[in-house]
Amino acid sequence: MITLLPNECFSKIFKNFSNNYRTLFSCLLVSRHWCRIIIPILWSEPTKYVDDLRLIRIYLLTLNAEEQSLLLPYNIILPNYQRPLFEYSSFATYVSFHLADRNTDGVKNWLCKEGYNDNKFLEFCDYNDFNYYDDLSYWDYNDKELNEQAIAIKCSLITMFLRTSRNLKHLNTDKPIYNNMLFERLLKNNTITSLKFRHF
Repeated sequence: MITLLPNECFSKIFKNFSNNYRTLFSCLLVSRHWCRIIIPILWSEPTKYVDDLRLIRIYLLTLNAEEQSLLLPYNIILPNYQRPLFEYSSFATYVSFHLADRNTDGVKNWLCKEGYNDNKFLEFCDYNDFNYYDDLSYWDYNDKELNEQAIAIKCSLITMFLRTSRNLKHLNTDKPIYNNMLFERLLKNNTITSLKFRHF
């Protein structure tokens, strides 16, 4: 009987659990049908847990060649991971990099994990000892090159969200943006109702 419900009903039911990720994750394993309904709910606020290195990796996999080329001046070459089943960024409705310390640290953690940091102390640490949800904000992130790389990645990610998300309503970043492609996509976007960013 429950399988006869329209998708809209399922969606309303599952949205009641939008802050209970464990429950939603358990439900999406029930069937492919439920999975297709729940995934957009789980990924509607993609920057909420952007300090999780697995999520950073998934978002970076969504960058197209043009967006990846923005990273080349910063000597960032993305590894070839297996592409995800869904284009998760397309479900984003709210993207905020306003919590700069947390979000940028997530990107910096990814940079360190991929070997972009010269901090010798980190080389002695087994990164697998860290929980993916732990950030490394207590390490020294004053390295100018690392900061520039993190900002470049954030700009590429925002540019990608503007390209892929069909329902993006809110975009918030407090870092300077020096990216013509990003500005062009902002001008073309007709879904954003709330926009906050620095331009200098």
